[in-house]
Amino acid sequence: MVPHLVTALNGPLLDLEKKILAATPAIERWFRMEWQEHTPPFYCSVDLRNSGYKLAPVDTNLFPGGFSNLSPEMLPLAIQAAMAAIEKYCPDAKNLLLLPELNTRNTFYLQNVARLMQIFRQTGLHVRLGTLDESVKESQTIELPDGSTITLEPLERSANGRRLGLKNFDPCTILLNNDLSSGTPSILEHLNEQNVLPPLHAGWTVRRKSNHFTAYDEVVKKFSKLVDVDPWMLNPFFAKVDQVDFQAVDGDDKLAASVSSLLAKIRKKYKEYGITEKPFVIVKADAGTDGMGVMSVTDVSQIKDLSRKQREKLSLGKAGGEIHDLIIQEGVHTFEHINDAVAEPVVYMIDRYVVGGFYRVHAERGINENLNAPGAHFVPLAFAQQHALPDMLAKPGTTAPNRFYMYGVVARLGLLAASLEMEKTDPNPEEY
Repeated sequence: MVPHLVTALNGPLLDLEKKILAATPAIERWFRMEWQEHTPPFYCSVDLRNSGYKLAPVDTNLFPGGFSNLSPEMLPLAIQAAMAAIEKYCPDAKNLLLLPELNTRNTFYLQNVARLMQIFRQTGLHVRLGTLDESVKESQTIELPDGSTITLEPLERSANGRRLGLKNFDPCTILLNNDLSSGTPSILEHLNEQNVLPPLHAGWTVRRKSNHFTAYDEVVKKFSKLVDVDPWMLNPFFAKVDQVDFQAVDGDDKLAASVSSLLAKIRKKYKEYGITEKPFVIVKADAGTDGMGVMSVTDVSQIKDLSRKQREKLSLGKAGGEIHDLIIQEGVHTFEHINDAVAEPVVYMIDRYVVGGFYRVHAERGINENLNAPGAHFVPLAFAQQHALPDMLAKPGTTAPNRFYMYGVVARLGLLAASLEMEKTDPNPEEY
C-alpha cells in the first residue's frame, strides 16, 4: 500500500528525477565502484526532505532505532542484507550480542530492539541482549505491547578481561544500538578479536554532524557531475559554530553572523531558481540526536532575541549533556503530506542495501519545522513489491516507484558519506 501523498513535484525536481532515471545504470555502477573502495556502515538511517525543488538529507543516524516501523514485507530483504553485513566481519559468526539504549521504559524503542533480534536470528545467529546499565545485576524480562517479551542481561568480561559477553555466551560480534551520547563505557574498550559495530568513534562522544556533511559535500560533488545537476539540488548548505554558551550569553554574535551569512547564500540560490518560499536555517547540536536542541530560524533577529526558555532548550541535549558546538544547516521545506499532516521520508539501510523506510508524520508541525519531536507518528514507506526500482517508462513525477528510487539514491549518498566520515575520523586508520 502506497501512502497518499501530496507533493509539489515541479520545476527543478522534475528535471532532477529525469536525469536520475536516465542515468540509473551509471548510478548503480558508480555505487558498486565506490563500495569497492569504502566499507559501508553496518546499518544506517537517513532523514530526507523533499521540497519540490530540492531533495536532500538533513540527518544521518548510525544507530537507527525505528526498525519496527518498517513494512513487514521488507523483512526478507533486511535479513539478506544483515547476512551480507555480518559475513564481512565474522564469516563463521554464531553468537551476536546486541546492546540497546538504556531507556527501557520506551516500549516503542524496545519494539525496534525486538525487530532487530528477529532479523538477526533469521540470519542463523544466536542473539542475546546485554545492557550497559551497570546497576543491572540480574536478568530482566520486559513485556512489550504486542505480548512478546525481551530479556536484558548484565554484561561480563572474560577472566583475562579481553572479551565481552554474557553468562555462558561468548559473541564474535557486538552490535550497538546505543549512540553513546552519555560517553563511551570502559567495558567496550580494549576488546580482543571482537567486532564492535558500529565502531566506538561512530558514537556521539566523538562524532560530529559537521564532519558528516563535509564528507557529504565531497560525495555529492562527484555524484552531481555524473548526473549533470547542480549539487545544491541534493545538498543543504551548512556552517559550524563552536563554543557557544547560551546560558552565559556568550557566542551569540558569531552565531548570528553565521546564520546571516547562510541565509544570504540560500536567498541567492532561491533567486537563481525563482523560488518564492521564505528561506530558513536549522540551528542544532553538532553532536547528538533525538531532535533535542533544535531551532528553526528565518531571521537573524531570532538569534539576537532568544528568550530564556529558548536558551535552555538549545543548551541541553540527550542524556542532559550541555550543547556548545552547533551546526547551522540550510532548512529544506517539506511539501509532502499524508492527509493534512506534514511528512518526511526516512530511509533505512543495512550494509549497502536499502531495506525500507517510513514517513515521519507530524500533524502539529509546519513545512519548515523539525518533525523529529513528540507527537510524531510513522507510516511505512512502500518499498515493498520492488518499489525501490524505478519505472523507466513512466513520466517523471507520476509514480511512487520513481520517487522511492530517488529516495534510495539520495539516502545511499548519505550512507557513502558516513563511510568516508568514519574513515577520516577513525583513531586507528590502518584498519582501512
